[in-house]
Amino acid sequence: MTRAQAWSVHLATLAVGGTGLVYGWMRYVPEPADEFALVNHPLQPTLQHLHLLFAPLLVFAAAAIWGSHVWARVRVGFRPSRPTGLALFALFFPMVLSGAWVQVAEGELARKFAIGLHAGSSALWCAAYALHVVVQAWRGKIGPSAESAAASKRSA
Repeated sequence: MTRAQAWSVHLATLAVGGTGLVYGWMRYVPEPADEFALVNHPLQPTLQHLHLLFAPLLVFAAAAIWGSHVWARVRVGFRPSRPTGLALFALFFPMVLSGAWVQVAEGELARKFAIGLHAGSSALWCAAYALHVVVQAWRGKIGPSAESAAASKRSA
């Protein structure tokens, strides 16, 4: 994975995860000032729109690293040293598909199930992503020294 690919995934995750968490808080935590209000917070529609605009960026960034980073490691099989990566792999599709399902669900039960699945898989995905980045940095696989070591391996 190139540095540009890594940063695109980091930034897309931050944008989608951040707007999703703030939107979720705005949607479900505060009480509306007026009992007839359609939103609980004045910025709620803006955060929802931003979340929906940033989500394809995460899908595109994940697609960019799919072959060289994700699928290459999934083919190797489960290794105890890669639980966060495998968790990200397992949670990505439920997160993305349930996010689309929330937008098109017609029945109340289906919509509530889609929201629950999306919120749960997204929260777990964000936690696993943060842990994945921290573990990789701790192992020295992220940063200038890791990049120069990888470049020296390629040139040798």
